[in-house]
Amino acid sequence: MNGMKTTMLLAALTALFMALGYTLGGSGGAVIALLVAAGMNLFTFWNADKIVLSMHNAREVDERSAPDFYRLVQQLAQRAGLPMPRVYLIDQDAPNAFATGRDPHHAAVAATTGLLAMLSRDEVAGVMAHELGHVKNRDTLIMTMVATIAGAISMLAQFGLFFRGGRDDGHGNMLASLLAVIVAPFAAMIVQMAISRTREYGADRAGAEISGNPHALASALAKISGRAQAIPNPVAQRNPAAAQLYIVPTHVSELFSTHPATEKRIAALQEMAGAMGAVEGKPADVGAPVTPAPFRTSALSPIAAPPASAPRRRSALDPHGRG
Repeated sequence: MNGMKTTMLLAALTALFMALGYTLGGSGGAVIALLVAAGMNLFTFWNADKIVLSMHNAREVDERSAPDFYRLVQQLAQRAGLPMPRVYLIDQDAPNAFATGRDPHHAAVAATTGLLAMLSRDEVAGVMAHELGHVKNRDTLIMTMVATIAGAISMLAQFGLFFRGGRDDGHGNMLASLLAVIVAPFAAMIVQMAISRTREYGADRAGAEISGNPHALASALAKISGRAQAIPNPVAQRNPAAAQLYIVPTHVSELFSTHPATEKRIAALQEMAGAMGAVEGKPADVGAPVTPAPFRTSALSPIAAPPASAPRRRSALDPHGRG
């Protein structure tokens, strides 16, 4: 059902792009718009991961440079029955994570150092399982293609405002052009949000099943949501379309968010936990056990927990050893 809905919405975006091309350039404009959409999607198919990772200045890590984080992702991928994705870290205080790639065999997952510093091991496992859920559901390609077409519609509308504005084709044609310029980007945004919100619920469910701990993912979402709004994200500020990639978007209202409200996602996960019989606070079996209180460690930190005399809490996932 979700696959059919996504196909229909993607087709609607392409049709909207062609309609805008027709409004601005007649039948020739529609054909050009179709060719441009096909070209952009073809380019995106092969290069989406490189574009997104370069945009974030992400650095690839392996078992030697970030052993605990890498092994955690490896264990989760095995549980999900997925090929091992490439693993990246982003040196950024804003806590977030995303997945990219055209298919499970060419996938990559990334997390910020701010996320690893803030969350416990089980919470990080829940977040990365969510991203692997996107990979398993093949959302990464769909979402990138949708963002590409939606961005192209906005770009074409802006061009149309200039090109049509200088032509004396009569009041009716001018009005049609203005409506296209205003309505088309808004309609594209609505379609984009519809696809993305559906996919987020699916990835939450898949992530909870992969990690076996819906409570941990719910806890992570609550923490990330508060900090993501408070800490500036330079990439999202430069390119707002990047917000749809993140597990929790930044600086957007619920009305125009590409994600469902975090509270609704948390409620759905808690309901799922009840159906699964998951026990809140019980660590998921995805590697080394979590260090007992008072230290909430995560599998990501290459630094050992501090001695018992030091009560400072440190995330085991933080490659910089920050508290």
